Amino acid sequence: GPTPRGLLTGSGMPRSSPRRAGALLTLVLAGMSMLGPFSIDTPFPAFAQMRGDFGVGAEQMQLVVSAYMLAFAVMTPFHGPLSDAIGRKPVIIGALTAYAMASVGCALSPNLSVLLFFRVLQGLSAGGSTIIGRTIIRDLFDGPEAQRMMSRVMMIFGLAPAVAPIIGGLLLRVGPWPAIFWFIGGFALLLGAAVLAVIPETHPAERRRPLRLGPMLSDLWQVARSGEFERMSWAITFVFAGQFIYIGAAAIFVVDLLGKGEGDFWMFFVPMISGVIVGSWISGRAAGRVSARRLITVGFSFSAAAAVLGVLLAVAFGPVLPWAVVGPSLIALGSGTAFPTIQVALLDLFPSVRGAAASVAGVMPLATNAVIASAVAPIVTGSVTALALTSLALIVLGCLLWVWHLAATADPSRATSQ
Repeated sequence: GPTPRGLLTGSGMPRSSPRRAGALLTLVLAGMSMLGPFSIDTPFPAFAQMRGDFGVGAEQMQLVVSAYMLAFAVMTPFHGPLSDAIGRKPVIIGALTAYAMASVGCALSPNLSVLLFFRVLQGLSAGGSTIIGRTIIRDLFDGPEAQRMMSRVMMIFGLAPAVAPIIGGLLLRVGPWPAIFWFIGGFALLLGAAVLAVIPETHPAERRRPLRLGPMLSDLWQVARSGEFERMSWAITFVFAGQFIYIGAAAIFVVDLLGKGEGDFWMFFVPMISGVIVGSWISGRAAGRVSARRLITVGFSFSAAAAVLGVLLAVAFGPVLPWAVVGPSLIALGSGTAFPTIQVALLDLFPSVRGAAASVAGVMPLATNAVIASAVAPIVTGSVTALALTSLALIVLGCLLWVWHLAATADPSRATSQ
């Protein structure tokens, strides 16, 4: 595996084992990115048991997800600038510690109101690892090696939504629902220990930004007003939204439209997650061999073609497996190919405030997907055809933004690593 510069100087790991160091770093960074999916998906199997203990309905239990996601979105813009000011590791360790304590609070909650309070604290702290992890990748690696590492992390991260509910179900066999929150709290502590042992401080003191709200907001605004950054960010946001519309509507898509049971979600998620993993693998293999612009263009084009195929299959076969999941799974392959590459390109635009760039790049899809899940999905889930057409429209919008970006940066003197 590639050897990051920092591992040879700042982590205390043996100089003679760069391949092992690369594997450890990959696993730790992937673990940091998995905290978010674990927070959302691991408790799902326990919802029925929690409803019984708290005496609430299914609608109120949905707050367990939305409270976490809202808090995550609110805090996301600030994790990166904080890491630009005080360093990456202090923010990560502080966030993981706060997350572990909030998880203990969740496990000990006597009612839903208390649980929601601690879920908000979980959401406020979870982004400290997921957002800054991407920044660390670009701090440590350059060019194709950054793309390869981002791809490897994405491949492992892609497993999280599938593994998390399985872990939750297994934990319920050995104990009541608090066991799930004890588990994810312990996972956060384990991650914290791994970060201390494996990851060097990648943002030295001489590069730090002022620890004041004004400069932090200024850095965020510097990123957000960049035309190049906005075009690329919205392009990947909308292409991914074409995939996420199926995820946000999964309960309706699988149970109501496909007529499957609550234990059959794997029929949808396994093919889609496989698409993400294969796409990330392609991105890693293409690093240094195919230009970033060309690879992103290919990934987006593939997603668009897959969305068209999804509409045709929906019209031809209706809500019938396996045809109904072919489109979204191939869309995921295309977006999985483009995502690691475009993330590196976004961070390359602002080398002095990479944390701020990672935060802005993270909050845009969060906000968009929240709107899609809450407002768009309920409207377009009347049929698989309507769902497929909505997915196609979102992906076409993302592709048009990418074409705009290509045209705007056609001058070789302006088109650097994007």
